[in-house]
Amino acid sequence: MKIRIVTDSASDLLSPHRPEITVLPMTITFGREEFRDGVDLTHRQFYEKLIEGEELPTTSQIAPAQFEEAFRTAVEAGETVVAVVLSAKLSGTYQSACIAAEEFPGKVFVVDSANATIGERILVERAVQLMDQGLDTSAIAGRLEEEKQDIRLVALLDTLEYLKRGGRISASVALVGGLLAIKPVVAVQDGEVVVLGKARGSKNGNNLLVQEIQKTGVDFSRPYKLGYAGLNDALLQKYITDSAALWEGHADSLPTGTVGGTIGTHVGPGAIAVAFFRKR
Repeated sequence: MKIRIVTDSASDLLSPHRPEITVLPMTITFGREEFRDGVDLTHRQFYEKLIEGEELPTTSQIAPAQFEEAFRTAVEAGETVVAVVLSAKLSGTYQSACIAAEEFPGKVFVVDSANATIGERILVERAVQLMDQGLDTSAIAGRLEEEKQDIRLVALLDTLEYLKRGGRISASVALVGGLLAIKPVVAVQDGEVVVLGKARGSKNGNNLLVQEIQKTGVDFSRPYKLGYAGLNDALLQKYITDSAALWEGHADSLPTGTVGGTIGTHVGPGAIAVAFFRKR
C-alpha cells in the first residue's frame, strides 16, 4: 500500500520535494492581511514584511477540516498516512490533526514532532528514509515517536529585538544586550524553545553553537539540516567556515534551507540554526 506523508508548513519544507509529501500551509497574518505560508507568502517576502513592520505577525494553527481533506484525499487514493506536525507545546496544530485522524482509524497516524522548523523537517525526511526502507505506516510512526527524542535543534540569534517585541525579554535587557553584542544560543527541548547560553559577538556565538553540537555528536546516517532566518545566508556561511571541523570527512556539502515565519517571527533575521539526530 502506498504511503502519504503529511506535514505543516512550520516544517519549512519547500518545493520541490518528494511527491509522496503533502505540506499544508499555516496562516500568517500581518495586520489585516492574511497569507498562506509558503503558498502566497515566500520566506523572503515574510522577512521583508517583518523588517519593514513595527508589529509582529501572528501564525494560526491548521484547522481539523484542512487535515481531514488531506487525509481523505490520500485514503481514497489507496494510501495510508503518517502526519508529522509542529510541536503540540507551540501550536494547536497537533490537536487538529488528531481530531481529523479519528475519521480514519488504522489509516492515519499522527506524530507530534516535539519540534519546529528544520527540527521538524528532518523528522519528515526521516519518515521518507524509513518509507524507502520498506517500513509500513504503523512502523514508521512508531520509529518516529522513538527517534524524535534524538533530534537536537540549536540556533544562534543575531538580535534580541524580536524577543523584545514578542514580550519574551524586557526592553532594558534588549538594549544592554545590543550594546554588548550579546548573541543568545537557543534550542528546542521537550517541544519548547529554551535559552542555552549567551555569548559576546558572533565568533563567540558560533563557538558556543559548535560546543552544543559536540556534546552529543551528529549521526550522519540520519537527516541533518542547517538553516538561516532573513534575506541572505551570509551569517550561516560564516558559521559553516568556522565550524568546518564538525563536518569534515562526513559531508561533501551541507544541506541548507530557510527558517520560515513560525519561528522567524520570534528570532528575527540573522539567526542561524542546526538540526540533527544525536549519536546513540
